[in-house]
Amino acid sequence: MLPELGESYGVSAATASLSVTAYTLPFAAVMLVSGTLGERWGRRRTVAVAYGVYAVAAVACLLTTAWPLFLAARALQGSANAFITPLLLAALASATPPERLGRALGWFGSLQAGGQTFAPLVGGLAAELDWRFAFGGVAVVAALLAVVGVPDDDAAAATRPSLRSALRPVVLRSGVVAGITWGCLTGLNFLVALRLEEEFQVGAGTRGLVLTGLGVAGILTARFVGGGVDRIGPRRCVLVGGVLGTLVVIGVGIVPAVWQIALLWAIGGVATQLALVGVNALVLRSAADNQGGSMSVVASLRFAGAAASPVVFTPIYHADPLAGFLVPAALLAAVVPVALPRTARQE
Repeated sequence: MLPELGESYGVSAATASLSVTAYTLPFAAVMLVSGTLGERWGRRRTVAVAYGVYAVAAVACLLTTAWPLFLAARALQGSANAFITPLLLAALASATPPERLGRALGWFGSLQAGGQTFAPLVGGLAAELDWRFAFGGVAVVAALLAVVGVPDDDAAAATRPSLRSALRPVVLRSGVVAGITWGCLTGLNFLVALRLEEEFQVGAGTRGLVLTGLGVAGILTARFVGGGVDRIGPRRCVLVGGVLGTLVVIGVGIVPAVWQIALLWAIGGVATQLALVGVNALVLRSAADNQGGSMSVVASLRFAGAAASPVVFTPIYHADPLAGFLVPAALLAAVVPVALPRTARQE
């Protein structure tokens, strides 16, 4: 909806893209501490307030006629959302028997992948009528979710966990793995699109269809990946995801046909879920005293990796298209096995 948004505010589509940055920067920054603060304040209360603030900010986005105020409202949305996912994962872990945690995280990952995959489609359809409908819709949904809430954890709030308890080696190393995986696999959507356009002259619609394959594969396989985490352990699943992701990125950079790229990118969705569900399970099993804070640190590093990907790999791709894929593949292969903690309780 960026072109429609820019037209409404009298700015270019490129300037309108600042609305994405205005959301993601505070989202990633606040997430470093949001989980710990939420554990202190109480999960249920924090999530309800976060959804409420998100709804108010969405209404502000659809009502304001000033571009700076729109960007400020987007920043408020990002800040509010930073409190939600880490605490949802912590609440899920508290409500799930340890031997079934992988399955529960698989279901969570499947639904999350579904939202991320189809949100652009829903937003685009809304923009066909008026982009404000998209913000009105998320405001209503956020308000409803604020009422639904999550189970609270009085024990976590009573202990008042510190940020240091979330900055343990197992958490930081898992966060590095998440950041590398996201930056060197999922974050390469833009490079896949560039190769499809420049080498195969593929139109925007077909490019979008190919890229959607990663998310659809994640939706369909996350539940089974979660079962695999329970059976063979989170560390092995992450390692399998790293190897599979490395092969996918190399293949996407060298195969000579569009259908092959589409197939490989869909397999990349499986690799992504193996890494995501495995890392989440690894951290949640090791963070009994500050699960929300630990997950927020990991998520912050994950999104930081995705944000850095275009800046790091675009110049490499323009210098040598094949190297644009081989370099992130090498990073996946080299960093994931070394950074990944050996046990769930490593300190």
